[in-house]
Amino acid sequence: MKTPITIERTFAATPERLWDLWTTKAGIESWWGPEGFTVEVVEHDMRPGGRLHYTMTATAPETVAFMKQNGLPLTNHSHATFGEISPPRFFTYASLVDFVPGVEPYTIQNRVEFHPVASGTKTVTIVDRLHDDDWTNRVRAGRSSQLDKLEKLLASTTKGGA
Repeated sequence: MKTPITIERTFAATPERLWDLWTTKAGIESWWGPEGFTVEVVEHDMRPGGRLHYTMTATAPETVAFMKQNGLPLTNHSHATFGEISPPRFFTYASLVDFVPGVEPYTIQNRVEFHPVASGTKTVTIVDRLHDDDWTNRVRAGRSSQLDKLEKLLASTTKGGA
């Protein structure tokens, strides 16, 4: 078995605030997805066995160009099924990888943990590797990019008094 991807990031926010941003429709839509994409949650049932369905649409000109150049659709429908849930400590979900041209759909496991630390909350995201190094690196870069978006969102809401 291949070692999963682990991405750690510390945010100046409480575990409860991060939990809300990671696990609610409004929270997910406010930051999820790499830079250059917007997300709309279509279905959200946060319970073990519950489903998450969202669309992720390329909107930035350079992202649109990349998607077209690589023969990828501008909008992808993403599907996941929630597993273990322990607010505000961690949750798991299985996400369907059905967006890779020429590759049969399969699922990968994901785990998101929230650890209180002196400066806020350390998040630990653990994701199964994909079928090859190229797609694994795309997932790693995408997850890192979306965590950058989360950091910007938290900074802007803190400055705005939220």
